[in-house]
Amino acid sequence: MKRRTFLSLAGATGLAGTSLPALLAAQEQFEVARTETEWRAMLTDAEYRVMREEGTERAGSSPLDKVYEPGTYHCKGCDQALYSSEAKYDSGTGWPSFFRALPNAVETKPDRSFFTTRTEVHCDRCGSHLGHIFDDGPQPTGKRHCLNGVSLSFVPA
Repeated sequence: MKRRTFLSLAGATGLAGTSLPALLAAQEQFEVARTETEWRAMLTDAEYRVMREEGTERAGSSPLDKVYEPGTYHCKGCDQALYSSEAKYDSGTGWPSFFRALPNAVETKPDRSFFTTRTEVHCDRCGSHLGHIFDDGPQPTGKRHCLNGVSLSFVPA
């Protein structure tokens, strides 16, 4: 992003009361696109904060962290299948964790918040924030997709 675009968005954020992550996400083009009003109408406050403003739910707060039955985890924003239960494992972090996503289901981008760079993961169909990917997961990938349960719905097999 160009500095001028960033500064314009930052200025607009203060004036319009819209979060910078929401403005940046609005610039990206996704297959499923909704207005801020439409997102707010379909999501709870907690879901909106995580999925549209890149927040994080409290560790241990998601019942999906302890679900291990066969099935598929879908995006709450657009119902796209994202993760198979076959890739789920107990990371001990308090968040649902997977070692890989389904093919062509998620995208990543750098997250430079909190004075570090992490890998943010989002739904490639609607752009909803899911969580972060870390390099401390199990084989075969060595990755830990650490996800917010409020971003997901579980569909049993």
